[in-house]
Amino acid sequence: MNQAEFNVLLIEDDDVDAMVVERALCQLECSYSLHRVKDGIEALEWLYANKSKRPFITLLDLNMPRMGGLEMLERVRQDESLQDLPVFVLTTSNRPSEVAASYRLNVAGYFSKTSLGQGFQSLSDLLVKYWQLVELPR
Repeated sequence: MNQAEFNVLLIEDDDVDAMVVERALCQLECSYSLHRVKDGIEALEWLYANKSKRPFITLLDLNMPRMGGLEMLERVRQDESLQDLPVFVLTTSNRPSEVAASYRLNVAGYFSKTSLGQGFQSLSDLLVKYWQLVELPR
């Protein structure tokens, strides 16, 4: 990837989980800009208001108030201007039905917060490799 900085959209209602993700991102040896919203409604509003800051990576929790992650993801995939948005699910749920529903909506990956461990080091490692290697449409 040839961009000097990438945008990360974190859609997470839990402040502690958001803080853990932010700490993991701070360990990245690359430049990024983090934007956090707390539910699907705020995420859609942010995406429509910030089309020029399109996220390179979106981290999506599924269980949130007002609008959950799967509903938000359905709306994203129905919108031609957003349907190719790279989304990784990062949630406490590991229910097979939610994993399957997420992949039907073309997520780039599904991660259980419990399987990542407390520091989310594996998440930051994955994001660095993704940032370094992936080519996305411009």
